[in-house]
Amino acid sequence: MWVSDITYVATVEGWVYLCTVLDLYSRRVVGWSLSCSPGAELVLAAVAMAVIRRHPPRGLIFHSDRGFQYTSGQFRAIAKGYGFIQSMSRRGDCWDNACAETFFKTLRAELIRGKIYRSREEAREEIFKYVQVFYNRKRLHSYLGYLKPTEYEELKERRTA
Repeated sequence: MWVSDITYVATVEGWVYLCTVLDLYSRRVVGWSLSCSPGAELVLAAVAMAVIRRHPPRGLIFHSDRGFQYTSGQFRAIAKGYGFIQSMSRRGDCWDNACAETFFKTLRAELIRGKIYRSREEAREEIFKYVQVFYNRKRLHSYLGYLKPTEYEELKERRTA
């Protein structure tokens, strides 16, 4: 199951929007994108990255909130094409998307800490390093028995091989 959501990050140049796709199995960020616009293209780019990296099977459950990006015809067509089963939070119930919200809370606490980036490019570079270098490969997760997402996946692969 994958879960996705969007947040915003302040820069001197204006907001930059971040969309992430997390694999709930390992808590790994499998796709992400940044844009000056919070439109459906932001989500489509993050999903494309996730699909290229993971090659998910048809029938994968893809959960999100009810944001216009996820209810758009463009996203629904892409989700159908990949064979995703689309799942959405109930109206006004943020707890349904708690894992994605928790990732953003962690990102804000460990990286952003109220910072306003000098540029969108600086925000992109810092978020890239946080997600790709630290969060997926070095950060320990209590949910995973204090393993790193990549380490957890490797351990499970060895056990099933």
